Amino acid sequence: MSAGSQVLTCYHLAISSACDRLQSTHWACGIGEAIIVSRLTGGPYRAYARICRFFVFHSILGLLAILCLNQFVAAAAPPVGENAYCGKGDVPKFEDKDGPAQLPKACYYTALDGTPSPGKQIRVAADSDFSAAVDSAKCGDTLLLAAGASYEIKELPSKKCDDQHYITIRTDTPNSKLPPEGTRITPAWAGVASLPGRPAYAQPDGGPAKLMAALVNKVPSGAQIGDHYRFIGIEWVSEVNAHVGRLATVEGSNHVIFDRNWFHPANGEELNKGVGIIKGARVVAVINSYFSGFNCIARAGTCTDSSAVGGGNGDVTVATVKVYNNFLEAAGNNLFFGGVRSETNPTDIEIRRNHIFKPMIWKEGEPGYTPVSAGNPPIVKNHFELKSGIRVLFEANLLENCWGGFTQNGFSILLTPKNQGGSLCPKCAVTDVTLRYNWIRNVAGAIVVANAFTQGQGKATDGGRYSIHDLIVESMHDDSWKGQGTFALLGSNAEMLHDVAFDHITAFATGPIFYVGNRTGEKIPNFSVTNSLLMGGGRRFEFSSVGGGKANCAGPTQRLGAEAVLAACFVNYKFEKNIIIGEKGGWPKGTVVVSSPKAAGVRDYQNGVSKNPRLCHSNMAGCEKASPGVGAATDGKDIGADVDAVESALAGVE
Repeated sequence: MSAGSQVLTCYHLAISSACDRLQSTHWACGIGEAIIVSRLTGGPYRAYARICRFFVFHSILGLLAILCLNQFVAAAAPPVGENAYCGKGDVPKFEDKDGPAQLPKACYYTALDGTPSPGKQIRVAADSDFSAAVDSAKCGDTLLLAAGASYEIKELPSKKCDDQHYITIRTDTPNSKLPPEGTRITPAWAGVASLPGRPAYAQPDGGPAKLMAALVNKVPSGAQIGDHYRFIGIEWVSEVNAHVGRLATVEGSNHVIFDRNWFHPANGEELNKGVGIIKGARVVAVINSYFSGFNCIARAGTCTDSSAVGGGNGDVTVATVKVYNNFLEAAGNNLFFGGVRSETNPTDIEIRRNHIFKPMIWKEGEPGYTPVSAGNPPIVKNHFELKSGIRVLFEANLLENCWGGFTQNGFSILLTPKNQGGSLCPKCAVTDVTLRYNWIRNVAGAIVVANAFTQGQGKATDGGRYSIHDLIVESMHDDSWKGQGTFALLGSNAEMLHDVAFDHITAFATGPIFYVGNRTGEKIPNFSVTNSLLMGGGRRFEFSSVGGGKANCAGPTQRLGAEAVLAACFVNYKFEKNIIIGEKGGWPKGTVVVSSPKAAGVRDYQNGVSKNPRLCHSNMAGCEKASPGVGAATDGKDIGADVDAVESALAGVE
């Protein structure tokens, strides 16, 4: 062996094999060889040993650096704590931006040590007048309601308390028998062991027991909540046959926390809203709670857009809202902001670690489906919709089950600014929205991003600056669920959609990957799809027109392929480092097109379901060869969603 070969062998023993084991394509793994060859050229033999030692030493440093880089990537998953982005005293800890989107600038610190009630503890007996007890309470007092007892609630007056003197209203069950702070409560703490069609949930020690106190609402518009209230271990329920539209209303008030509460209608009755955050409400949190049964009945009902939590209307801005670690169930839109008369936009909204769910027993034809007395099903629309909202963080949420058949096509998420009725919301906008580390499952469509005219040709003010990354979409359906099975619908025929970034997406569509609609005559600026693994259904073009013939930029170009549609409909667009599972051509240069999930190196994909959407690396169990997406993203990571980060972010959410 030559001296040069000895040195190179020494180098490879020290670092190359380490890089291979780490499956890294970082520049540090390849640069050493070029350097060492240049050093060897013309060098004396006695320098070989020194050079070898030099590179062994620096290889160890390089290995440590690579390990650190890998640790950094592994640590990139978002934090899971309730106040991960908010310090005591409501000090925001969000970064400035995520891609094109501005992150929230305000937050609500919701730990118990931030909402003190240092006053008296007042026991409210089961047969007492709850309203009288609230009227007599002073700022800083705690009202202890008897576990298992029911109290009528109408209004909790504003007492103009301060941040050091909250009024706490809670069950008298001791903390030791409640879920710990920061932990989701379930109906089992109200004595309900399970709910049909819902996932199994946590139970108290010793099994289901009536450890909550119940507040029963008869007011159609909801019980009005004042300022500086915290509710712990409370069951909120409507009065039987009272035709209640909303359980709790936070209107014009501030500093209200619903912590470990259960919200539901009586006896499965129609009920439109859980918590309405409206007309100037600010600094409001819904945390660690369980919402079930919110529904509006098709054709025979009294409402249409049921939701667990939402609002945002009025002439004074709704601001600083936190929705954390809840089970949120509603037929219409589980979470919904905007859509009614308003002169402002809800601002600085944090929605994290929620299980957003529709039970399949609400879907006609499914096992267990039971229609209401009128014979009609609940009206199903979407999981999360913004018709108005600025600086919204939607992170680490699991969204399950959404189908079409009503006025929607079963899309899970809608970012669609609307001026309802043509003049009801002339200043409405949806801007600066970050969707990251979410998982969408069992839906007829994933995302709609569109700025469109409404009835009366009303248009919103703005829609754009959306950062959508590290998203997994699987178990998609189309015709059988009265949907399209598409990943994303992009549309603009009012104010121009702009600055939409999809990055590190893993999505298995059964219809087109993208539907595109733009009849403005202008091109949508700053649209990007990068580092993503996307599969289409193969029956239609992967970039398809939503309709409109030649007036729609995608109409004349869809037959030519994705690159033609991108050039016709977008300006300053980017389509880079993507793997497309499908047979059709016409993709931008550099796109990797494969015929199947197996050819893409997806570890586990069967019958539309991907239990493990990671990519195959070399020498990995169950994999024939490494995926072409391994380490191929622009940031050196695998193409597709960071599955480790998504799973870490969602740990304990389901």
